[in-house]
Amino acid sequence: MIGVFVKVPLNANTLLIIIHVRFMMIKKLILSSLLLSSSLASAGSYDDCILSKMAGADNDEQAQTIRDMCQAKVETAKREGITSGAISKRLLAEKQTQWNRHSITAHKQNYILPYTHSNKVNRAPYAFQSDWADELKSYEAKFQLSIKVPLTTNPFFTDTDGLYVGFTLQSWWQLYAGEISAPFRETNYQPEIFYLTATNWHPFGGSTGVTIGMEHQSNGRSQLLSRSWNRVYTSFLFEKDNFALSLRPWYRIKEDEKEDPNESEGDDNPDIEKYMGHFELRSAYRWNDHEFSLMSRNNLRSDNKGAVELGWSFPLMGHLKGFIQYFNGYGESLVDYNHNTERVGVGILLTDLL
Repeated sequence: MIGVFVKVPLNANTLLIIIHVRFMMIKKLILSSLLLSSSLASAGSYDDCILSKMAGADNDEQAQTIRDMCQAKVETAKREGITSGAISKRLLAEKQTQWNRHSITAHKQNYILPYTHSNKVNRAPYAFQSDWADELKSYEAKFQLSIKVPLTTNPFFTDTDGLYVGFTLQSWWQLYAGEISAPFRETNYQPEIFYLTATNWHPFGGSTGVTIGMEHQSNGRSQLLSRSWNRVYTSFLFEKDNFALSLRPWYRIKEDEKEDPNESEGDDNPDIEKYMGHFELRSAYRWNDHEFSLMSRNNLRSDNKGAVELGWSFPLMGHLKGFIQYFNGYGESLVDYNHNTERVGVGILLTDLL
């Protein structure tokens, strides 16, 4: 067989047409691959799939392609027994408001505990202020504020990934110590930057994801009361229905040793890993309007130091929920990283995990 090749002269218009056709083919291929990839926020309903992906459609043809692929994806998920979970629903809800300048997106839990009681007050760090330390009460207020902000409007590699900046503040307030002007005994500041993406792994019919990030945590104090550390971490996420689980190992970024405790530069707490360990396990379960949470960490050493935190939120009125928190172990705060305490607190929860 003899092939016949016809040489077509290329002018500017022809070249533009060829480039446009090739671009549309590549875009359609990328769009198809993104839609076919599984994710934390796309194994749910048809409406959820449309909501999360329709922004990428430039014309009616692409919109119809998205509708067809969303329908096929939902049917495949049903056949394989894959169900979306509470994390997916939360992420989809956040996408609708995260660019609204009048809205603030929660990161971790936000709560106010007007009353907490611990079994043992850590007076040692404040020994150089003996009059002040002696007046510390075993009961105090505690609160946490946590927000996050997306840094990107479009995904990087998958249809649901994103880059975020987060900030969490925890404070322990000696509200009932009027003799020393009710000071804030300890406040921890935790800025972080992290990347979140889903994976194609669906164990037990659930969905999974991975977070990679870097964070700094300090108490903003100076000299003898200064505590801080920097970590690189990753989180492995699993969700199914109303249950979520995360395993969060980390690596501490080393700092130079201090020759004098009063120096401003250097490691404030070189032995913190002996008490805080190298990982954290968290889980949460929602039952009706109640949510139960668990945090656990351990140093995996013979001395078996670690911590456990339990939380229970329950409906009160409107968006406000009651909250009971129990902590036992080391490192509830940075100044208490090497102090073993047991604490129970009661208050109000503003935002849940799920």
